[in-house]
Amino acid sequence: MHDSVVRIFVGYDRRIHVASTTLAHSITEHSSVPVSVLPLNLRNMRDIFWRNTDPNQSTEFSFSRFLTPYLSGFSGWSIFMDNDIVYLDDIAKLWALRDDKYSVMCVKHDHNPTEDTKFLGEKQTRYEKKNWSSVILFNNAKCTALTPDYVNSATGLQLHQFKWLEGDHLIGEIPASWNYLADYTKGVETPQAVHYTDGGPWYPETENAEYAAKWFEAYRSANYCEVADLDKLLEMTKRSEAKT
Repeated sequence: MHDSVVRIFVGYDRRIHVASTTLAHSITEHSSVPVSVLPLNLRNMRDIFWRNTDPNQSTEFSFSRFLTPYLSGFSGWSIFMDNDIVYLDDIAKLWALRDDKYSVMCVKHDHNPTEDTKFLGEKQTRYEKKNWSSVILFNNAKCTALTPDYVNSATGLQLHQFKWLEGDHLIGEIPASWNYLADYTKGVETPQAVHYTDGGPWYPETENAEYAAKWFEAYRSANYCEVADLDKLLEMTKRSEAKT
């Protein structure tokens, strides 16, 4: 794929399909350039992802994200991002930050949550470089260590702490505005992408998260239908379900 197309892989979890679709819409709605958005649905990846569920992982894509370079043919650049994000700005601006001297680029968070749990009661784990891997720009040709065999056998910390690289000097930094952690990030006046890391606004317990209104705005836009009222569509859906 030509590098004029922004190649994006987004986390996918069957429990929260709405998150991935709303994220994808927010990206395309703001983008000034062509984008390709591919959800990492494990049901489509059985031949290359076979590792067992880890007791510490909170989403289905905790480890599959690291297959992004492999799925890109180890060529060009690709972006991976968690599904609980909404874009408020043109992703072309993020794409323009690519720097070939690095193997990966990310926001280098200093994120030390105090809570023991997060969304859906999942365990809140703490480790060095936490959330660095939630948005990654991959320079794919420099990430050839991430073969299916390695991704399926490496430990969580080996993957999320970028132990597969030959040193942290190969990790470039992007501005925190591109992975703004709702209710955590400080010193950023205008987020360009908001990450609801403790739980998206679609959960009752986090519906009032910082910038929650921005997610609901994107959700309504993603589900807009010019020829029908959304409430009527929901009523029609319920009638259809009742017949089956």
